[in-house]
Amino acid sequence: MTATDPEPAPRRRAAFGFVLVTLLLDTIGFGIIIPIIPGLIAELTGGDVVDAAAWGGWLMFSYAFMQFLCAPVVGNLSDRFGRRPVLLVSLAALGLDYVLMALAPAVGWLFLGRVLAGMAGSSGTTAQAYVADVTPAADRARAFGLVSAAWGFGFVIGPVLGGLLGELGPRVPFWVAAGLAGTNFLYGLFVLPESLPRERRRPFALARANPLGALRRFRHVPTVLPVVAVYFLYMVGHDTNPAIWTYATMDRFAWGPREVGLSLGLVGVVSVIVMAGLVRPLIDRLGEGRTVVFGMSLMAAGFAGFALAGNQWVMLAMIVPYCLGAVASPALRALGANRVGDDEQGALQGVYASTASLSAIVSPPVMTAVFAFFASSDAPVPFPGAPFLLAAVLTALGLGAFRRTVALRTATA
Repeated sequence: MTATDPEPAPRRRAAFGFVLVTLLLDTIGFGIIIPIIPGLIAELTGGDVVDAAAWGGWLMFSYAFMQFLCAPVVGNLSDRFGRRPVLLVSLAALGLDYVLMALAPAVGWLFLGRVLAGMAGSSGTTAQAYVADVTPAADRARAFGLVSAAWGFGFVIGPVLGGLLGELGPRVPFWVAAGLAGTNFLYGLFVLPESLPRERRRPFALARANPLGALRRFRHVPTVLPVVAVYFLYMVGHDTNPAIWTYATMDRFAWGPREVGLSLGLVGVVSVIVMAGLVRPLIDRLGEGRTVVFGMSLMAAGFAGFALAGNQWVMLAMIVPYCLGAVASPALRALGANRVGDDEQGALQGVYASTASLSAIVSPPVMTAVFAFFASSDAPVPFPGAPFLLAAVLTALGLGAFRRTVALRTATA
């Protein structure tokens, strides 16, 4: 099967549907643990929510670090052995992760599960390659749009599902997730066809599996270095919210898993509305440069609001400027893309992907450590909103660097 000679339409639709469900489960699996992980960590360590925060940051680090290392390896393995076996092994590993976390008698099991989940979550690159394999060229833009939608819905469904199921116990959501992953694995085992013919496969190459390979292209695209540096500061700030939200709201407002899950579902819904409905009109009206300024200003304001919120209603209200700030991300990507030639676009997107992965590695352990320090009973200055304030400062620094290093007249021309 090739892009020009695809599988018959019914099989192609079935395969594409499977991939969408796989990506949906990946993102649900990431989101489902956010509202419940503090309770499970506290149960296993005998501590409270503040103590659990530091453990939670390193769990998120383990997941992100394994994704960073394994994504190019898994992608190259799929080029060598085909998409189907890689996807099935990833689904099996994902199901095993959920079982391990559901049964965990000690916190070390949670780390083992997160390592497996990070490796399995790296299947996203394979899943997107599968989409390209089974979709005619004329339909690929629409297909990848559906892929993005699956990711977005996963980040809405996961926290809400985890929060609601978490009311029944901190281990219940993992059993449900394991059942979903197992069902999808069985469906793929018996139904999913291979999308990459043997004649189109290529040998595994260690050089292509190097996760820092995209970053080395910096020297070939020096004009985008300031933009990418700003993007990194933006993402380190942005990643504070999924790392800290659960611990901060449980500590400050005595929320349970249900309230945390529903609030994160609200974040997901507002984010989908912003990304689907506001990005293009804003860029058309303001240009990329001013959209970056608009977005980063609002995100810094949202983080400052989270840091200083005196009650839960202010915290919820600050979701709006925080989510509106997300328009800066596609604007920064567009700015970079406009500064390189057509033959550099793939390398540039690799740079952005690696930068986002590095921010996901850096932000959780740093921000949870800051929270644990300032929220502890013996903190010199009790201030559980400190990581949000740090995120606001980093975002503001990124905004200042953008205004100094990127000429708005050129960016918006």
